[in-house]
Amino acid sequence: MNKVNQIPVHVAVIMDGNGRWAKKRGLTRTKGHKEGAKAIERLADSCLSSGVKYLTLFCFSSENWNRPADEIKALFSLLEEYLKKEAEPFRKKGINVSFIGHRELLPKSTQKLMAEVESKNLSGDEEKMHLILAISYGGREEIVDTARRLAESVQKGDLKPESINEETFSSRLYLPNIPFPDLLVRTSGEQRISNFLLWELAYAEFFFTDTLWPDFSEKDFNEALQEYASRQRRFGKI
Repeated sequence: MNKVNQIPVHVAVIMDGNGRWAKKRGLTRTKGHKEGAKAIERLADSCLSSGVKYLTLFCFSSENWNRPADEIKALFSLLEEYLKKEAEPFRKKGINVSFIGHRELLPKSTQKLMAEVESKNLSGDEEKMHLILAISYGGREEIVDTARRLAESVQKGDLKPESINEETFSSRLYLPNIPFPDLLVRTSGEQRISNFLLWELAYAEFFFTDTLWPDFSEKDFNEALQEYASRQRRFGKI
């Protein structure tokens, strides 16, 4: 048995439950988000030690813009604080960071910081893991954006309609050079993908846990990996 195949190359996570975690403890939602940020650090370290090469986190969906303005402001303040604090430690560990989504909708200070983080990414041979943060992201929007880019190429005469296939479409997604996720993890007991990576998750294994995101631990992640490996064996993939 090839042990390497038991570890997913790419793990995607819907980090759900920050608000419920805070409410159970009589705390503000902002406090829940702060604790959720700590869970990101734990998961990144777990992925790195397990051999996962890509980790995509659903941080802020396009639908999240409907949340109260004060909460949104606090979220982006927390994001900036997190990036300033963790960007350098991530680089020292060999973790590169990229962002997907409509960043033009974000505060200018957040956009600037995201660009700075990406500009300092390590070279390919130095990279041990790639962390992708989906912010102001929607799966349907990504598909529409991709279709629009293909239509523009056809209009310019750079692409023939008959040459458009799954491979062509995939090459115009937000991060075309990233392997599609092998495993999706969602916390808090919800069992839906909520407009996350609709194209990319077509063949992923799904793992749902009742654990609220701020409580998500290395033990929870190992359970997800064990279930993934079990399914691979069950269906003869390894």
